[in-house]
Formats: sequence, C-alpha cells, structure tokens
Amino acid sequence: MELELRHLRILCTIADTLSLGRAATVLGCSQPAVSSQLMRIERLLGADLFVRGNAGVTPTRFGVEVVVRAREVVALADAIGWRSTAERLGAERVLRLAATNTPILPGLLQRARAVLPALTTQVSSVYSSAEIVALIEGGRQDVGVAVDYPGSELRHSEAVVRRGIVTEPSFVALPVGHPASARWDVSLLELAGDAWFLTPDDGAGWPGVCYEAFRAAGFSPAAVHKFLGDRDQLQRMIADGLGVSVVQATCKPYPGVVVKPLAGTPLWCRYVLVWHRERVSDEMAETLFGAALAAYEELIARAPHFQAWAARHHRTSRT
Repeated sequence: MELELRHLRILCTIADTLSLGRAATVLGCSQPAVSSQLMRIERLLGADLFVRGNAGVTPTRFGVEVVVRAREVVALADAIGWRSTAERLGAERVLRLAATNTPILPGLLQRARAVLPALTTQVSSVYSSAEIVALIEGGRQDVGVAVDYPGSELRHSEAVVRRGIVTEPSFVALPVGHPASARWDVSLLELAGDAWFLTPDDGAGWPGVCYEAFRAAGFSPAAVHKFLGDRDQLQRMIADGLGVSVVQATCKPYPGVVVKPLAGTPLWCRYVLVWHRERVSDEMAETLFGAALAAYEELIARAPHFQAWAARHHRTSRT
C-alpha cells in the first residue's frame, strides 16, 4: 500500500468529526470501510493515529502531527487542481448544472464560484433524478446533483459517471403539539394515524422506499397529501397540524415544527454527483465534488438535531 491523497482526506475527516461513524457519513461510505482504511494507514505508518473509545476517537500525539501535515498536503493539492481547472476550463463555456431538491446546491454554487470565478454556471431545477441522468445522457446538461437510495441506485449509461457525495438518514417533521414531538426519536408506527406529505415519483425509488418502510412497520398511512412545493409552504402546513413529512436530516425546523430522527433509521437517502465523462473533466468533477462535500459539512454544523443523532447513533453502534 502507498499513501495516497484520498487517504489523507480520510484522516482529515476523521480528525474533523472525531468519529469513524460520522466520518463515514461525511465521506458517503460505510463505517467498516473507514475503519479498515484507517487501520491500513496506521500499519503503513507504524503507529496508532487515533485512540478509539465509546464516545468516538481522539488523535494520538503522532496522529496530531500526521493530520497537520495531511491538511497541508490536501490544501496544496486542492489549490493546484483549482488553479489548473480555473485557468483551463473556467472561461471556456457555460457549465450546465441540473439539481433536484437538495440543500447542498447553494453552498456548492457559492464555493464553485469562489474557486472558479471565470466559470459561468447555468442551473436548472429538475425534480426527478432519473430525468437529470437522461438530460446529461442526451447532451442537454453537463452535470447534476441527484439522489438515490440504498438498494435502489440510479441507473445510467457508460457515458455518465456517478459519485456519492454523502448518505444520510431521513428524519420526520412534526407539529410541536404532536404527541410524539417530545420523544428523542419517533417510530413510524406512532405516526400511523397521521396524514403524510409525500412528494411524487422521483425516478430513483421514491416514494416507493417510504411505502416499503410503512409496510415493514405494519401500517398504511391514514391519508397522503401528494405535495411538490417549497419547503416554507410545507413547514407552514405541518405547523398548522395538517400532517407530517419525511425531511432531510439537515432540515432547519420553522416555528411550530420539530424535526426528529426516525427510530431504527428505516429510511436513508444518498446525494449523488453525476456528470458526462466527455464534457466534464476530472478536475472539474473533483472541484464540484469538493464544493458539494464542504457545503454538506456546513449544513451539518447548522443542524444540532442531526449532530445529536450522529453522536448517539454512532456511540450506540460501537457498544
């Protein structure tokens, strides 16, 4: 094994999150995969980099030294790649980007523009992830931010490249007066008598995965509102007691709404970066991926309910 840039990124992420589980969430892979990579890196370097414990991990003295050097190398590599991309691609053409309903998009665009100030982006809002793939395959879009679900990955031709940004649990939004609103987490069965706001078919497995979770919990929803609107409107209706909804884990609750984890974590969603391999360079894809990942990390930092879930979930999973 040789130490590669991706290994240094893993070390930096572990040091940032102080948890193998949370690092896996940020990196979009499994906790065993992160643990395995860390052990291989430690064997290569000949010493432990982190001390494992029930509450997470802490860097050893040697680990601190390695992570400091790793950050320097990663920052230098990013700077080289960004400058190269900006000089060679930034002013060549408009980058056409299609994105589904994801909170990652604003931060991604902000960071991409900071890195590539000469690049012009043309953004299209496309609800269906399958349609995003079709638009890229048909030459009408260059890159996209889509979603899929474990066991129901997006399908595409060889012309399209897919890279998972992050896999996150799905939470539920409830009105503050709901009987389950005071609980740490909420089981789906507790919500069997509620009306649900569910968005339409996204071409990637939704809402089928949600109905499967309902069936596994032993019920069919009392009523379903088929809703495709903005988040503000959705949360206002939830606050008014008109129903509950599956929401993204980083969703910021509005007054009158609480966001809770689902007990047992029956639903997961993965954000995916997809692009046409001939129209988007490796450097550009790497820049966009880095911007998307940084945007997601910022969302986590602003979502205390997600941070609390991650700390409790990963602590529990290790005991």
